Amino acid sequence: MCLDSIICNDYPKSYLEVLVVDGMSEDGTRDIVEKYIKNHGFIKLVSNPKKNTPIALNLGIKSAKGEVILRMDAHAKLGENYISRCVECLKEYRADNVGGVMNTINRTAGLRAHSIALTLSHFFGVGNSYFRIHPKDPKWVDTVFGGCYRKDVFRRVGMFNEALIRGQDMEFNLRLKKAGGKILLVPDIVSYYYARSDIKSFWKHNWGNGVWAILPFMYSDIVPVSWRHLVPLVFVMTLVTSALLGFMMPPFLWLFLIVITAYGIVSLTVSVKIAWDQRDIKYFFMMPVTFCMLHIGYGLGSFWGILKLAVNPLFWSKAFSLRRKYEAG
Repeated sequence: MCLDSIICNDYPKSYLEVLVVDGMSEDGTRDIVEKYIKNHGFIKLVSNPKKNTPIALNLGIKSAKGEVILRMDAHAKLGENYISRCVECLKEYRADNVGGVMNTINRTAGLRAHSIALTLSHFFGVGNSYFRIHPKDPKWVDTVFGGCYRKDVFRRVGMFNEALIRGQDMEFNLRLKKAGGKILLVPDIVSYYYARSDIKSFWKHNWGNGVWAILPFMYSDIVPVSWRHLVPLVFVMTLVTSALLGFMMPPFLWLFLIVITAYGIVSLTVSVKIAWDQRDIKYFFMMPVTFCMLHIGYGLGSFWGILKLAVNPLFWSKAFSLRRKYEAG
C-alpha cells in the first residue's frame, strides 16, 4: 500500500530513490520488498539490525543520494501528487521542511474503529496538531507528519536523536525551528494514515505516546515537545490531586467537580456534533469513550514517564549539567 502509493505518484521516477529501511523483520516484509525491487530499480532495501526508528531514519538519510529527503511511514500512503507538491513548496516558500494534512482512516470497519479515527482528527482530541485537523491555507507550524526536508538541514541541525524511541520527529523539528528553520504545512498535500482500530491497541498506543512525551527530556538539550503534549498530563494530575485532597479539604473537591464537569460538557457537545454529521446517534455514546481513552491514557502515560525520570540518575545528572551551563552564561 505504502510502496504502491509512492510508485503511483506523479513525480518523475528517474529522479526518485526509495529506500525501505527494514528492522530485520521476519513476517515476509523483506520478501515483498525484494519483489518490488525486481520491478522498480529505484527501490532499495536497507537493513536496520538495531530495530530502532530514529536509527532507521538516520540510515536512510545517510544512504540517500539526493538533496531532498522525504520521510514516510509504512502505515500510511501518499496522495498522487504528494512528492511533487512537497518539492515545489520547498522551493516556492523557501522552507526547510514541508508536509501535508493527514487523513486518518480506520484499519477495520465498525463503530469503534471509526470513532477512534474521528477522535484523532478532531481539535478536541488532538489540540492544535494542524496536520491532523486540516487548516484551509498553508501554515508555518512546529511539526508535520513525515516531512520533506532539504538534505542540508541534517548537516546544519544534526540527525534524528537515536535515543528517542518515539517523538524523534517532534524533537528534531523543534531543534530545526530553534536553529531558524521553517516548517510548512500545505493543505493540498495529502497523506492517509491507517489508525489502530481496536480499543486495546488504541489505549496502549496512547499510553506509550504519553510516556514518550516526557522521556525525551532526559535525552534532549531543548524542550522536546509542544505544550499540547503536556495538556493531558496537567488534566489527569489536576483530577487525581484535587480528588485526593478533596477528602481533607472540601474546596479541592469542588475543583475536581468543576474540571470533570467542564470536560464532560465539552466532550458531549462535540459528540453531539459528530453524531449529527455522521447521521448516527451511536457516535454520541461512543465518542466520549474514545476521547477519554486518548486523554486519560496519554496523561497517565506521561505521569508514568515522570516517575521513570524521577528514579533515573541520568536525568538528574543531565538536569544539573544544564543548570550549571545556564548559570555560567
